[in-house]
Amino acid sequence: MRPRSSGNTLFAYLLATLFALLFVNSMMRDARGFRNAVFLGLTLSFLGLGLLVGVTRTSGDGRALAVVAVALLPTLGLVALVTFLILNGMTMLRKEGRNAANLLSLACGVGIIALMLLLVAALVARRHELLALAAAAVLVVCYLAFLFFCYLSYGFLYRRMPIRRVPDFVVILGAGLMGGRRVSPLLASRLERGRAVYESLSALAQNSGDTQRVPMLIVSGGKGSDERLSEAEAMENYLVEAGFPADRILKEDQSSTTEENLLYSAALMRENRPEGYRCVVVTNDFHSYRAALIARDLDVPAQVVGSPTAAYFLPSATIREFIAVFVRYWKWNLPICAFLAAPALVMLAR
Repeated sequence: MRPRSSGNTLFAYLLATLFALLFVNSMMRDARGFRNAVFLGLTLSFLGLGLLVGVTRTSGDGRALAVVAVALLPTLGLVALVTFLILNGMTMLRKEGRNAANLLSLACGVGIIALMLLLVAALVARRHELLALAAAAVLVVCYLAFLFFCYLSYGFLYRRMPIRRVPDFVVILGAGLMGGRRVSPLLASRLERGRAVYESLSALAQNSGDTQRVPMLIVSGGKGSDERLSEAEAMENYLVEAGFPADRILKEDQSSTTEENLLYSAALMRENRPEGYRCVVVTNDFHSYRAALIARDLDVPAQVVGSPTAAYFLPSATIREFIAVFVRYWKWNLPICAFLAAPALVMLAR
């Protein structure tokens, strides 16, 4: 008789293969969809489960190491994660100032500690109210952690996809100005990345002899209430001072959100190419996948590429982007969270 663990391993690998096929099919249809992230997350999860079960079937030292790993790694990983989040949160407060966005990594670290304390209190007190509340919280947090894993995994992959064809436009998304008029380091990173993308695509078009395919560059960003000029104007000034040809720049200076950046830039692109267009959108790496999701929802034919961001800034920025994606698809996420928490909450009501 075949060992049960062998059947479990095979089943996990079969599920991993199924979700891998769904992932490839979905990504080929549209590389920007969030379902791609979910399929990739499920593929990696079942692949990891199959490998773990397979290792535990070995005898001797291999099995002992697997048991130790299963017992210790999650705990050590959780301690390391909490420590990292809290330290990063303190760094954000020191370097970026106190506001809600800069508190996100610190808040997540403290939230994980609070959840662990709730679990310990529930197990020690053995009160059904605490147990029900802890069970509901754990299920919802596990769902959020899985979605975050999917978002991180596919976002990492999406940012590394090559530009498949020469676009008609390169669109650089704006960001807040320093002192109301100067390009910030974060925005400068976008501009330098956008210029590099433009130059490589321009060289590709010229080398192929098709000078008509040399793209235009669009700087996109309106004027905030605390800004003396529009982000688009500051971006244009920065590029021209760096030697970029002014006659290859178009300005979109009315937008105040990513959605407006894309919508107003799309109107500008349709005006210049009414027969149809394709574009590459440039933003920071932590923002690139969410911008791609927005472009997909708005039916803007865009591939999004990212520019480098200071390492200390990434955790809070990535968490903020994930929260925005979660809220964007709330019609799916809130019912799933309610379904997961419902049994425990029913117990709590008794």
